[in-house]
Amino acid sequence: MRTSHAESPPSPPEPRPATLATGVLALCSALLLALVAAKWRPLLDVDEGIARTTHRWAVADPGLTQTARILTDWIWDPWTMRVLCAAAAVLLVRRYSALWTALWLVLTVAAGTAVQQGLKAAVDRPRPVWPDPVDSAHYAAFPSGHAMTATVVCGLLLWLLHRHGVSRALWRTALAVAVVSVAGVGLTRVWLGVHWPTDVLGGWLLGALVVAAAIGVHRRLHPSPDGTLGVSEPFTSDDPPRRPR
Repeated sequence: MRTSHAESPPSPPEPRPATLATGVLALCSALLLALVAAKWRPLLDVDEGIARTTHRWAVADPGLTQTARILTDWIWDPWTMRVLCAAAAVLLVRRYSALWTALWLVLTVAAGTAVQQGLKAAVDRPRPVWPDPVDSAHYAAFPSGHAMTATVVCGLLLWLLHRHGVSRALWRTALAVAVVSVAGVGLTRVWLGVHWPTDVLGGWLLGALVVAAAIGVHRRLHPSPDGTLGVSEPFTSDDPPRRPR
């Protein structure tokens, strides 16, 4: 007579790539924040060297500098990004009845702004000061509000497009626009001499962290009806499909 053996317990699931990415972003953000707050001299020297060089170029090329000011003050301004976010939220509600996702989008962008302003007040890093400035800005330097807001808004909108399975042409166009916007706004802030390079890097890292955390919340609290956690599903309402009567 054979004795039955108890089945071995299932092995724990491997960490999801999204969870690992969130952890890496959190670690990098915390490390950079600590170095900036501690005024680590090697990091400050790199910042100052890059900032001096780019400011010299900006003074020598007023045409390019004026273009950078237009882009950063109008096209990639945080308020422009917030208006884009609001338009996307209205579209989600009016056309797709996705009220939950619209609220999630607006609240995430608002939370990102609150985190950004809180860190600015806590770190209180001075902005670069030049004898011949080409632009001016308010509040403390770290992190860059322009870079962080652009990263949050573009990252969330890209995820929504991917989640709802848009066409490949639209996805590639949106991805290209987002990459140019996020990278471009960071470069213009350094070029105009209103931010140190690590301010921009901090904005990018913290913005990506906010996006990763928000996506995790959305997947956990509002998975798609078919159990795919909302990845690459058709662009439909957030409500589950009704059964035919």
